[in-house]
Amino acid sequence: MNAPPTTEDRIWAVIAHLSALAFGMGIVLPVVGWSDQRRKSKYGSFQSLQALGYQSLGYTIWVLFSAVAAIIFVTIMLAALDAGERNGGNTKALLEIWMSIYVAFLLGLMGIYILFPILAAISCAFGKEFRYPILGKRLAQYLGYDSTLKPEEQAWLNEDHEFRWVAAMGHFSILVILWGMLAPLTVWTLYGKRSPFLKFQSIQTLVYQAGVTILYVGTVFISLFVMIIFAFMGWMGNVTTYSPMGIVGIIALGGSLLITIIILLCVPLLHIVGQWAGYRVLKGDDYRYPLIGRLVERRLSKEPDS
Repeated sequence: MNAPPTTEDRIWAVIAHLSALAFGMGIVLPVVGWSDQRRKSKYGSFQSLQALGYQSLGYTIWVLFSAVAAIIFVTIMLAALDAGERNGGNTKALLEIWMSIYVAFLLGLMGIYILFPILAAISCAFGKEFRYPILGKRLAQYLGYDSTLKPEEQAWLNEDHEFRWVAAMGHFSILVILWGMLAPLTVWTLYGKRSPFLKFQSIQTLVYQAGVTILYVGTVFISLFVMIIFAFMGWMGNVTTYSPMGIVGIIALGGSLLITIIILLCVPLLHIVGQWAGYRVLKGDDYRYPLIGRLVERRLSKEPDS
């Protein structure tokens, strides 16, 4: 019979899984758990890496599924409201019903998302093996983890695949707005001196995600600022639509809104690039972001060897 996981193994596994309940803010904990348990406990290391994958890759799938579901729902809702209006129905009541259904659907999705980490934490608290659907089995194969063997018979997890999984999850975490940067930052801090591969991938991921976040937040902030200033000037009565300042304000407002729309449309494409980077790393490529990858590589090449 296999020896049960130690108390320390179980504690780290429970913490790693439950950190998913923080919805992005807890993504750092599975990385720390993996770093602590690596080469100490195959069980703790695997569960931490699995939890990291669920929070990064699983969150990405959850967001994309929610977005697709929202598009389908809105399309059906508009068609139903149009049909109800043509038949003389109460469109306000229909809209309230559809919105209630949609809110219930989103709450259901959220409930499913947090259910698995809770089940995983309970299972690991009792020292049992837990595998997320689809993810767990594939990750175990990828890392070479076989829980049916005795601890002394198991080989350590495949180091190259461990590093690639951690690096790829950093790329995938780009959809976890702001908090997703904690994953590559933590990996860089813990393994920057141990693995040149993780150091490079973490730094370029952090720079890329920081750039995308600043672009998104900065654009929205500037546009809102212009709109507030323009509205304030109008309320004060100092500016009319046909005055020179009014014309300049309208042009500035229209220009800022146009730039905002263009950038907001580009942000999903930048997210796709991050997902593509994670996929390439998992496939064994040393992926480099356009321009950013080369700049980071040059910067690191100038650092003295430690």
